[in-house]
Amino acid sequence: MKIFQREQRSLFGEILDWMLTPLLLLWPISLVLTWLVAQSIAGKPFDRALEYNVTALSQIITVRHNHAQFVLPLPARELLRADETDTVYYQVLGPVGEFLSGEKTLPQPTDEERFAPGEVHLRDAEFAGNALKVAYMWVQLDIPGSRPALVQVAETMDKRSVLATEIVKGVMLPQFVVLPLAVLLVWLALVQAIKPLNRLEERIRARNPDDLSPLDVEAVPMEVAPLVDSVNDLLARLTDSIATQKRFLADAAHQLKTPLAGLRMQADLAQREGASAEDLKLSLRQIGRSSIRATHTVNQLLALARAESSSAVLAHQACDLARLTMDVIRDCVPRAMDKSIDIGYEGAEPSTGGVLVQGNPTLLKEMVRNLIDNAINYTPSRPDKPGIITARVLMDPFSKVVVLQVEDNGPGIALAERALVFQPFYRALGTEADGSGLGLPIVLEIARQHRADVTVDDSRPGQNPPGACFTVRFAAEASVPHASTNANANSMTSV
Repeated sequence: MKIFQREQRSLFGEILDWMLTPLLLLWPISLVLTWLVAQSIAGKPFDRALEYNVTALSQIITVRHNHAQFVLPLPARELLRADETDTVYYQVLGPVGEFLSGEKTLPQPTDEERFAPGEVHLRDAEFAGNALKVAYMWVQLDIPGSRPALVQVAETMDKRSVLATEIVKGVMLPQFVVLPLAVLLVWLALVQAIKPLNRLEERIRARNPDDLSPLDVEAVPMEVAPLVDSVNDLLARLTDSIATQKRFLADAAHQLKTPLAGLRMQADLAQREGASAEDLKLSLRQIGRSSIRATHTVNQLLALARAESSSAVLAHQACDLARLTMDVIRDCVPRAMDKSIDIGYEGAEPSTGGVLVQGNPTLLKEMVRNLIDNAINYTPSRPDKPGIITARVLMDPFSKVVVLQVEDNGPGIALAERALVFQPFYRALGTEADGSGLGLPIVLEIARQHRADVTVDDSRPGQNPPGACFTVRFAAEASVPHASTNANANSMTSV
């Protein structure tokens, strides 16, 4: 339970609440306990006075002719009546219960309250509507065969209540001064303890916008160090992200500069004096080719940006990877035919068990399209010796892993360049194919978002040319269970 409620949470307020709430709740409990202790302490001196009076009265009982007699001297009577606050009663009964002196109707002890002679005991009683504290003692007289006589002294309890109240006042009144002082000291201590956080805030606010250096962990308290470590980790990742963006923009500007420069040059050539119609057509063809290349580069840049930011935007669903792959192949058939490339699909049939993966169909089609476009771009082909591109979707029935493969019989990728080809704008040396160098980075990013791994190997090891085989292996948890287990059905479609 919190006494001080705030609309907005504050660390200072939370600590203050948890420190002051128990303090304010324990204060009334302390008041009750102090009252109970004060009652016990206040009664002890008066109990001892009662015991003394009982003992003194027991010594006044005399025996004459085997009969008990009690004559209270005047000084003793005045001593019993000297208190102006409380009323004191006494009673003396003989061995056979005969009344000797005092208050005749004063309550007597019960049989359970009967003790050995000579011992003084205390009990609570009520007389004339007042609560009493009674001290009593059984006195054995020198009468053969007689029972003990009873001596009682009782007193009302007003003095005890007054003394207990004074004790409580003496203890609790200073707390009305101490409690606000304690609250003030707690407040000042929290203000002092929270200063390192304020200094950390001031250092962060005083930083330049481009200063992403890590914060000093040694300058903050131990409890705040994990938070500073997390901020430093965020700053490091932000630094890497900004550096990647700057490098990406620089590479993109460089890649777009070439086709734009070609467009400008061809436009200048077309406008020169004395240009023939054939030269004009040639310039227009070059302008068209440069514009296509620039458009392709821009589309690839947009695709890469969409792939990098789509994990938190586009929803995932069960996707038939075999059907998506066959759809992409159908779209790529005209382009493959223009280059005399034999393109085909083999592997699991669509709608069969084991080819469903959890993902985004748009991104998965973009991944397959970039793999096939890359193979078309880098596979040499002519009518008498056509290139071959094969796409496969396979499923391991034991590990439940779905695999996508795109292989060709082109020049392949050297072992030293296989890690580099997945970097943006990197293109293998010695190739004359058109491309932006963004297709494989897009494939890698989409695969990463679908918890898949991408590898590249030779499709024909030991042969020349060795060809290239790109394999996308989806994790078992990314696959979707299917009622059918017929994952080994193969088909072949080629052009």
